[in-house]
Amino acid sequence: MKIAVLPGDGIGVEIVAEAVKVLNALDCRFEMETALVGGVAYEAIGHPLPESTLKLAQEADAVLFGAVGDWKYDTLERALRPEQAILGLRKNLGLFANFRPALCFDALVGASSLKPDLIAGLDIVIIRELTGDVYFGKPRGRRTAIDGHFVGSEEAYDTMRYSRPEIERIAHLAFGAAQKRKAAGSMGRVTSVDKANVLETSQLWRDVVAEVGTHYPDIMLDHLYVDNAAMQLVRQPKQFDVIVTGNLFGDILSDEASMLTGSIGMLPSASINAQGQGLFEPSHGSAPDLAGKGIANPLATILSAAMMLRFSLNQPEAAQRIEVAVKKVLAQGLRTADIYSAGTTCVSTVEMGTAVVKCL
Repeated sequence: MKIAVLPGDGIGVEIVAEAVKVLNALDCRFEMETALVGGVAYEAIGHPLPESTLKLAQEADAVLFGAVGDWKYDTLERALRPEQAILGLRKNLGLFANFRPALCFDALVGASSLKPDLIAGLDIVIIRELTGDVYFGKPRGRRTAIDGHFVGSEEAYDTMRYSRPEIERIAHLAFGAAQKRKAAGSMGRVTSVDKANVLETSQLWRDVVAEVGTHYPDIMLDHLYVDNAAMQLVRQPKQFDVIVTGNLFGDILSDEASMLTGSIGMLPSASINAQGQGLFEPSHGSAPDLAGKGIANPLATILSAAMMLRFSLNQPEAAQRIEVAVKKVLAQGLRTADIYSAGTTCVSTVEMGTAVVKCL
């Protein structure tokens, strides 16, 4: 099982190191190779996604990714910014589906900003289409940095677009996921999120998802406008099961959902292509202000490694071992700074990774 390890920038190096430590503690045979990506790749090679890194990712069975980005690169032209690395990987690997589970561990019910009765037992998943929408539409209106200030056009736009095949593909995946979750005890419901009252792109999205839904009579389907969905996620989050939406709305809603669980440092994610190859990363960013301090939460990355085992490497038992170990560590009262509360024990990034290994 070949894994491309791409730590990236900021806290990426620290949190990926702990995930690798956990993977090495399993009774599995992995071939792991590390490469530069993001700002560190730009500094060393002049591009955030070097050809050698892309080739490694393409040839791997899965990619374990940390995070990219730093404020010091904000004045670079857009094509050379660290964030372009993740967009390039998604495009070149065909990673069209992003799975972001929002699961509230029993030990962290009190860490959420919502009342315990609203959040206890939360188990939902947001499936975000990843290779279409406004992020990949034709842009217009470039800005140029001169003496640290942006100057340029006084008008700009980005084209939001989707095709029927793109929507059908992600919709089938969402309904299939709902069926699997229903078999495991979930409600068997898909909520499609759009803005069909304003956007033609969203009207196409709604029409196609409804058509696909007729092939899954055992799964309930409802539609929500994105503004209502954002409100409902904090009003009554447990009403949801599987949420499927486009790239832009999914980006926003998945970050909102992450805070339901108490910290974005707890949320893993998986980006999958049609062949089952995937890129697995924490939902949070590079947090350059935390880098090198040893206080970042590695659990989202460790749980992303578990998703990698389940989705791309066909090792569901090993994935479950990691997930159970994380639950045990939290039940023991160990916390990194982002989830710390009175009565618990605050530990470092390395100490948290070591604790998960011990629980394995």
